Amino acid sequence: MIPKKIIPQPGQESVWDYPRPPKLEDSAKHVQIIFNGIVIADSRNAKRVLETSHPPVYYIPPADVKMEYLQPTTRSTFCEWKGQAGYYTIAVGDKTAPYAAWFYPQPTPGFIGIKDYIAFYPSMMDACYLDEEQVQPQPGDFYGGWITKDIVGPFKGGTGTWGW
Repeated sequence: MIPKKIIPQPGQESVWDYPRPPKLEDSAKHVQIIFNGIVIADSRNAKRVLETSHPPVYYIPPADVKMEYLQPTTRSTFCEWKGQAGYYTIAVGDKTAPYAAWFYPQPTPGFIGIKDYIAFYPSMMDACYLDEEQVQPQPGDFYGGWITKDIVGPFKGGTGTWGW
């Protein structure tokens, strides 16, 4: 059973108003990602993917990511909407986060705008920020949504939500 939708207040969005299939849109937010004390991504050119029951996932252009900290892996997964994803391990100094970021080298036509853009799991980073607000990771370890004060749920990803 899906918990009752939280009614958004002024300035908020409900993830239950997001579309399915997902939607890609530009974001005006300032995105920063910190890992092992280093800002590894800093962008005002991110895009976000919105999908019913999920907090937004932010995709950052490679030009705004310190690519020297990202190591390509052989891991791949498939998204029915976006296509085949590749993964990076993040390594800064003596700290690593395997498969902590992903990208779509050849996305489906509806998501060509995120070709090679990089998304990060906020749960695996020291901190992720949207306009200086530290985001909360989406529950669970499958999705990489970013929860802020502007987003209300309930959110898919936690225990008992797979059937939503």
